[in-house]
Amino acid sequence: MSTRRTSRTSRTSAPHEVVERALALSRADGCVVIADESATANLRWAGNALTTNGVTRGRTLTVIATVDGKEGTASGVVSRAAVTGDDLEELVRSAEAAARGAGPAEDAQPLVPGGAPSPGFTEPPAETSSEVFADFAPALGEAFRRARDGGRELYGFAHHEVVSSYVGSSTGLRLRHDQPTGTLELNAKSPDRTRSAWAGRATRDFRDVDPLAMDADLARRLAWAERRTELPAGRYETLLPPTAVADLLVYQMWSSGARDAAEGRTVFASPGGSTRVGEKLSGLPLTLRSDPGAAGLECAPFVLAHSSGDDASVFDNGLPLEPTDWLRDGALNRLVTTRHSADLTGLPVAPAVDNLLLDAGGTKSLDELVAGTERGLLLTCLWYIREVDPATLLLTGLTRDGVYLVEGGEVVGEVNNFRFNESPVDLLGRASEAGRTERTLPREWSDYFTRAAMPALRIPDFNMSSVSRGV
Repeated sequence: MSTRRTSRTSRTSAPHEVVERALALSRADGCVVIADESATANLRWAGNALTTNGVTRGRTLTVIATVDGKEGTASGVVSRAAVTGDDLEELVRSAEAAARGAGPAEDAQPLVPGGAPSPGFTEPPAETSSEVFADFAPALGEAFRRARDGGRELYGFAHHEVVSSYVGSSTGLRLRHDQPTGTLELNAKSPDRTRSAWAGRATRDFRDVDPLAMDADLARRLAWAERRTELPAGRYETLLPPTAVADLLVYQMWSSGARDAAEGRTVFASPGGSTRVGEKLSGLPLTLRSDPGAAGLECAPFVLAHSSGDDASVFDNGLPLEPTDWLRDGALNRLVTTRHSADLTGLPVAPAVDNLLLDAGGTKSLDELVAGTERGLLLTCLWYIREVDPATLLLTGLTRDGVYLVEGGEVVGEVNNFRFNESPVDLLGRASEAGRTERTLPREWSDYFTRAAMPALRIPDFNMSSVSRGV
């Protein structure tokens, strides 16, 4: 095992001091400064043995300058890593030059007014280290031993990151948020590499993950795969586990901007420049929501926007975030809006929030859903998801690391992988049963979105459009 320690930035100044100094240097009409301090720790393993570990630290500084002109307000945004005190004035001047060289910003709004500073705004950033794995690592070692004894090999990694974001503005914002993010991915393979199974978990601190339980589940799946059956493409009753549901609905969330819908470019558009808000999308009592305070999925309670786009605006930095129901009782209730796009569409202001939860009131575990299946498929996860048609949100992708055949309420073996073609919006309309909601890791999007809680869904006719020969 090797240890690697790197430092990506000099921390000669406290982050709140950097924010204050950048604001003091500003000559623009308005200014927002975001200092993101990060610390990461990771473990990697292969063939039932640790291979590497490492700790990194870094700082990224974003300066947003706004300049008022006769035709409107322009903005300039510059972000840089490893900023030192000597670089600060040049960074501020670059943002101001970008603003003066730009035309009026379409999303221009008054900067969010300041209030009481966040607790701890002047305190040092949060940290992580290898100590975050103090309890996890011994359990992982025991999982290695059990895997060796059971004739299987474990591969994977554990990653923990803490980002402390400090936001200051010329209007008096002084906000701070500490965001811990942990992911664990564990893959079990047979010694001949013909069978593979995957499990993943999201966590804030690695105190609530159990690699022994995960290994036991993977061992069961490898045993299922000892019997192999080939199936053709077609539509099958399919149980989507929470991770697969999360991957599909995260993509749906990313595609639910109000402006794009009002302009007729997405599945949430209605004729005549309106949207489908208020329309029933599912017969199940589904609630899809985001909540900055959701237990175990806590995220920033205010907008943190490092750039502007259709679904985010740098002018909204510091805007408070509230619990939001995107779907309520199966009906579309909200689309993502900035203050600007809310004005354009006439919809309520509803910025994106960095978590996503789906609940249909179900109480059954995935095993109980399997027990209630006469004949169908049980998926492990999806990957290589890509958009085919934005007008219907048709997605394509592949199954991975285990597709299992269920007959008479029991898993009877593994089948081949498939390419699928489905729209998550259509799936919500066709879903016939939902299990209990549980925290999950979206495998495809785990580099971008980790805070999710989903139920398993039963889809009577999931479209496996072709056979895939990949593992």
